[in-house]
Amino acid sequence: MTTLLGDLVNERTPTALITGASGGIGYELAKLCANDHHNLVLVARNGPRLAQVADELQRQFGITVRTFALDLSELAAPQSLLAQVQRDGIAVNILVNNAGYGIYGEFADVPLEESLGQIQLNVTALTELTKLFLGQMLERRSGKIMNVASTAGFQPGPLMAVYYATKAYVISFSEALANELADKGITVTCLCPGATETGFAGRAGNDASRLFKKLRPMDAKTVARAGYRGLLKGKTLVIPGFRNWLVAESIRVSPRKMATAVSRWVSEKVE
Repeated sequence: MTTLLGDLVNERTPTALITGASGGIGYELAKLCANDHHNLVLVARNGPRLAQVADELQRQFGITVRTFALDLSELAAPQSLLAQVQRDGIAVNILVNNAGYGIYGEFADVPLEESLGQIQLNVTALTELTKLFLGQMLERRSGKIMNVASTAGFQPGPLMAVYYATKAYVISFSEALANELADKGITVTCLCPGATETGFAGRAGNDASRLFKKLRPMDAKTVARAGYRGLLKGKTLVIPGFRNWLVAESIRVSPRKMATAVSRWVSEKVE
């Protein structure tokens, strides 16, 4: 199901495509883009919620919004999204790969389809969407890409092994791509939030972990604002919050076994 609100084909108005836009960081990034008078293409599984967001942003900021209710973990979804965007003559100036999910538990206990689903959404779909929309950016020699990773990507993550590994991929991929595109008019920004109040923890099943119970998560609006500033400046890596930055930097020089042990301790559930 799609919803068209106004005419998106406007060469003077840039368009931002944001996945996982129905809530959390994606929703806050959509508001920031709308405030800067970007038209929007919003993608998420929840069609009714997307329609609400589209109506809200159009009324508040006077922009036009296109919504696509798609499950990007389905193999054909990225190609389907590109085809519909091209059919409507939309030129994407900013691509935000924000959709992703994690599952709490030891790898041996997590259903295989859940582990593969995380890889499909967090890695494969992100990579495919970047490839598909990069082509038109290269033709224009302009564009911005944001891939949302996590501070989880800086260390191994017992009890969420696949999720942490997928975010390590996103960081590495983004930094390499930023280097490749540096002289082509396109910037790549990797946003690496720490624990954030988005509803992610409840869905993942780690909302009772030390990370969320004992440490104070950041709010999605603050994280999105830091990421958006970094995107506009063309920064390659954005780690919101001094504590998160300090943790990420300390992991770089810590013994790997120690970093892994600490990661597990933080992820363990507490009363």
